[in-house]
Amino acid sequence: MLRVGSKTACMACRNLVSTNMGVRFRFPLQKLHPLSRAIHHRYSGNTNPQRPPHRTAARYFTSLSRLPMRPSKPPSGSGGRTYQQKRNFWVARLAARLLKLRYILLGSAVGGGYTAKKTYDEWKDMLPDFSEYNWVIPDFVWELSEQIDLDKLAKALPEMEEIAKLLPDLDKIGENFTFLKSLLSSGVSLGSEVKGASGLHLLLETSSDPALKATDSSTAATHDASDKQYKKSSDKEKVDQLQEELLRTQLKYQRMLERLEKENKELRKVVLQKDDKGIHQRKVKKSLIDLYSEVLDILSDYDANYNTQDHLPRVVVVGDQSAGKTSVLEMIAQARIFPRGSGEMMTRSPVKVTLSEGPHHVAMFKDSGREFDLNKEEDLAALRHEIELRMRKSVKEGQTVSSETISLSVKGPGIQRMVLVDLPGVISTVTTGMASDTKETIFSISKAYMQNPNAIILCIQDGSVDAERSIVTDLVSQMDPQGKRTIFVLTKVDLAEKNLASPSRIQQIVEGKLFPMKALGYFAVVTGKGSTGESIESIKDYEEDFFQNSRLLRDGMLKAHQVTTKNLSLAVSDCFWKMVRESVEQQADVFKASRFNLETEWKNNYPRLRELDRNELFEKAKNEILDEVISLSQVTPQHWEAILQKKLWERVSTHVIENIYLPAAQTMDSGTFNTTVDIKLKQWTDKQLPHKALEVAWETLQEEFARFMAEYRGKDQDDIFDKLKEAVKDESIKRHKWNERAMDSLRVIQHNALEDRSITDKPQWDAAIQFMEETLQSRLKDTDSVVRDMVGPDWKQRWLNWQNRTPDQHIRNETKNELERLLKLHDDHTAYLANDEVTTVRKNLEGRGVEVDPVLIKDTWHQLYRRHFLQKALAHCNLCKRGFYYYQRHFVDSELECNDVVLFWRIQRMLVITANTLRQQLTNTEVRRLEKNVKEVLDDFGEDMEKKTQLITGRRVQLAEDLKKVREIQEKLEAFIEALHKEK
Repeated sequence: MLRVGSKTACMACRNLVSTNMGVRFRFPLQKLHPLSRAIHHRYSGNTNPQRPPHRTAARYFTSLSRLPMRPSKPPSGSGGRTYQQKRNFWVARLAARLLKLRYILLGSAVGGGYTAKKTYDEWKDMLPDFSEYNWVIPDFVWELSEQIDLDKLAKALPEMEEIAKLLPDLDKIGENFTFLKSLLSSGVSLGSEVKGASGLHLLLETSSDPALKATDSSTAATHDASDKQYKKSSDKEKVDQLQEELLRTQLKYQRMLERLEKENKELRKVVLQKDDKGIHQRKVKKSLIDLYSEVLDILSDYDANYNTQDHLPRVVVVGDQSAGKTSVLEMIAQARIFPRGSGEMMTRSPVKVTLSEGPHHVAMFKDSGREFDLNKEEDLAALRHEIELRMRKSVKEGQTVSSETISLSVKGPGIQRMVLVDLPGVISTVTTGMASDTKETIFSISKAYMQNPNAIILCIQDGSVDAERSIVTDLVSQMDPQGKRTIFVLTKVDLAEKNLASPSRIQQIVEGKLFPMKALGYFAVVTGKGSTGESIESIKDYEEDFFQNSRLLRDGMLKAHQVTTKNLSLAVSDCFWKMVRESVEQQADVFKASRFNLETEWKNNYPRLRELDRNELFEKAKNEILDEVISLSQVTPQHWEAILQKKLWERVSTHVIENIYLPAAQTMDSGTFNTTVDIKLKQWTDKQLPHKALEVAWETLQEEFARFMAEYRGKDQDDIFDKLKEAVKDESIKRHKWNERAMDSLRVIQHNALEDRSITDKPQWDAAIQFMEETLQSRLKDTDSVVRDMVGPDWKQRWLNWQNRTPDQHIRNETKNELERLLKLHDDHTAYLANDEVTTVRKNLEGRGVEVDPVLIKDTWHQLYRRHFLQKALAHCNLCKRGFYYYQRHFVDSELECNDVVLFWRIQRMLVITANTLRQQLTNTEVRRLEKNVKEVLDDFGEDMEKKTQLITGRRVQLAEDLKKVREIQEKLEAFIEALHKEK
């Protein structure tokens, strides 16, 4: 602080010092000391001493608090004090100069820093928000940024002088903002650009720089001239001029924005392509919209009683048929991906389209790995064809539309992220070829999607037709009366402007005054000229040219933010994500509660069982069935041959006895017997025997397969698999076809076996006799049973069991007694009765008062003779037990002829050889083919969810299914919410 101790020091200097110490400046300027007044004018920037300085000049006296004041002329006789005062004055003056330089530098640094910071903040606000693209930057870049030494980086930054050279010319900026300021003064808003201009203009006004002051003064002068010019013109011309200027400015910025977006797309495409090639060697995370789409896909397959899936947001596109729904959706997706038709219904089922950003413009179905390149016309055609096929496949027979959802994802540079559902167009009349309930079905599908309280309804209205013909507006009004989640879109505005006599009608529509429905926003779009061959780019150009030249926009009937599909896409995307952020956490809480309830039910009902869903249970059953099939290969050859031999004889024994043995045995000599046997065996082998053998082998394989499955079922196996195993067994057997080429080789083997008559040893002879005895005894037993049924109970059964014969049985019994007397008289009687013998028997019975029919006599005789013959054959078989000696010595004239034993040996040998051949074919070929068929059936069942649902049922299965779905949905929702918070 300057010490002023001299009486001659002026009061002004003291006031200056007190001003810098925070005291208010009150001393009049005219009363200042001349030196103080000069200093005051110098530092205030005022060259006219008579003019009062600007108040702001006071801040420049900061350095004067330490400035030495020139003392008055000392009195005479002061002597050495004069030199000391002069010396002190120059020292103080030098110090003041140095202090002044310091404060000037400090003030410049502070002011320059503030100006640079403000300029940086303004440029930063002009840049778009790239926070959602952080996932593109590799993780190692963020890690590297943490390791960078910020001090070294700050030192490497350029100096302030270099930065000043890069700043724009403020004079030109002032001239450019003059026009914007004039528009603001006239009441026209130009958006954020004008606001930025006003802010910068304010900065120019408050700046103390002379150059800026000059620019500001020129700006003010231009503004005054502009105001005078506008006041001279009429109000209508002023409005027209301002609207044209506004439109040109908006189009200018729109083109600049599109150019920047295009460049951004190319840069992002390059970055993502490099990332796909593995340059960064990192796993690309799923995008936010992909996570959300997965949740919706799971919910679409979740069939439960909770209906929570209907409360997650999605954009539902509804409209009248041929109103342009699909065209609007294609403009948003930036590709013509849907089938097209002229006036006919093309959308036959809901199509869920997940839109997201990616390096390539591609489309993919949820259940397919194929990518369709949307930049190639052949891929676009294939995609449209595939969508049409899926729609037609989803429609059941006798129906026109389906509620089954087709899930499709579209990725590409610059595409807005959202999930849209394109619904079938609402119709007013059912035409020829449609199902009678088509109209009601479309209404029910539309209502099912729109009744979701968080669904955004995109209502499409055809602008080229009368508004009174619309049906969809009434439907939307019913589902969203307040219009809190509805966005109205008027299509074909170009045709509407051309056809309507009063364009103000369009203004009424987009202002929500014509329809009773309410909406969040109203948009007008043009989706082409109506040609199916138009590209998306040509449609965009046509839409932009139309609105640029349209008097609807020029006359103010439409606002600039209400037109073009691009603005529509941005608005729908913003509304969609707002709805998602507001509702997704609430839905996650609902699924947490559902999960708790299901887990509690499982713990109480199935505490010792794992939670296996239908697919896991199917895999478990599949492994068990395959193990059972493999067990067939472990069956011993002896077991196979024993079973095959037994079953084959059961199948052919009747034919052998009835058609070969009995006819041959009734002949009178051995030559005729052998001839008859050879002929009949040859015929049998050529026509029936191989077929019978293959049938037996196939049935044996089925029975063994079923036996193994039944044995496994009894070993503490889960009975929940019974229906599935039975269905797999039946389907596998149905598909299995025996190798027909084996029949020819089997026929040759059987024929050779039956041709051999040489019994080589006694054991074979004894085995043949035993086989013959067992066969004859079995037949005799069956014959006795038939005879007993014919004649009824005997006297013992009648007395002990109190049973009586029927009149028919009584007649049969009398006939049997008469025929038995005939057999006793003629033991070698032939197999058939002569007519006179039948007459004799009938008359004898009539003599005893029994009326009998000749047919009944012959039928009774057949069974009695059969029993008589079998009894004689068994007696002869016992005699032949010692006949091997005669057979081996070829004693033809011997009284003991055992040709029937040789026949049975031939049959037995054929059975053994056939069983061995079939066993080899089973173990070497057919078991493996059956195993292959079982695998194919299991694979087919595994891909058929409907089949698995039919075969694996029960509350336990459904509970496990619900638990799995709820957990999966909850995990997906939590991952989505976490990613959503990170994006915020």
